[in-house]
Amino acid sequence: MPQLDHRGDAAVTLVALLVLLTIAEMWLSYREDRKYYDKRDTMTNVYLTVLAFILNVAVKFSTFFLLTLAWQYRLFEIKNVWIYWIVLVTAQDFLYWVLHYVGHYSRMFWAMHVTHHSSEHFNLTTGFRSTVFEPLYRVFFYLPLAFIGFNALDILYAYLITQLYGNIVHTQYKVNLPKWYGWILVTPSHHRVHHASNIPYLDKNMGMVFIVWDRLFGTFQEENLSDPIKYGLTHQPEDAGPVNILFHEWKALLHDVRQAPGFKNKVLYFIKPPGWSHDGSTQTAKVLQREWKLQHQDSNSSKSHAA
Repeated sequence: MPQLDHRGDAAVTLVALLVLLTIAEMWLSYREDRKYYDKRDTMTNVYLTVLAFILNVAVKFSTFFLLTLAWQYRLFEIKNVWIYWIVLVTAQDFLYWVLHYVGHYSRMFWAMHVTHHSSEHFNLTTGFRSTVFEPLYRVFFYLPLAFIGFNALDILYAYLITQLYGNIVHTQYKVNLPKWYGWILVTPSHHRVHHASNIPYLDKNMGMVFIVWDRLFGTFQEENLSDPIKYGLTHQPEDAGPVNILFHEWKALLHDVRQAPGFKNKVLYFIKPPGWSHDGSTQTAKVLQREWKLQHQDSNSSKSHAA
């Protein structure tokens, strides 16, 4: 076995720490009877992780080929090693935010991303509940990094680092962090909101490492409801079997496409956000949130008049 370079050593160490943290959280959850874990749900998370790993390996050559091809037409070269890595990690995280945003606001991409949100539990293994088919298209979102002047290996290493950070915020344990931290970086509280199916929390907090993207682009939401968080989807699939867990949203999407009148409406079902319908019979998260706000404003107004 060839010697790993320092980056390989760091990656192995970080993955090992994540595994140890997961085991520790699992043990504490059972010891304290918090019910953060469910055996079947955890096995589903492992199953989806394995599938994603296999697909990542299968497309590894094409990913390297495309990134290296784009790198040969690079527009810049950053010589300073510190600036190089700061810009790479920051830019990679922003492009992940774009990828994640598309995964929530285009139903075709949501049909692939939905697996990550389909668990009604929230724990460190949920972070491994992968968007299985993402390796097929993720590289196209990261091509700008290669054109900027970052090579394929560095891009994938930066992706690994940000993904590992993204995994550790999948926890229900309260973590006391300084206020400034939550203004810049994603916290477990931010990510609990992201996985919630409560209407005000839908499609919020897309960041992996930096929460500033959500603050800048209007997708930020504090964990501030009096109601407890409900994890999972607004409509959970009845069949959570190994095949349906991957394809249930594709089935629903294709059913809507077949029922839609006209070619334009059929195409729009792929492009528009989840919940969009040609006849208004179903609603997007933004529409549901507007209605929720109006209802709560009316309710608060009625209470103040009664007082």
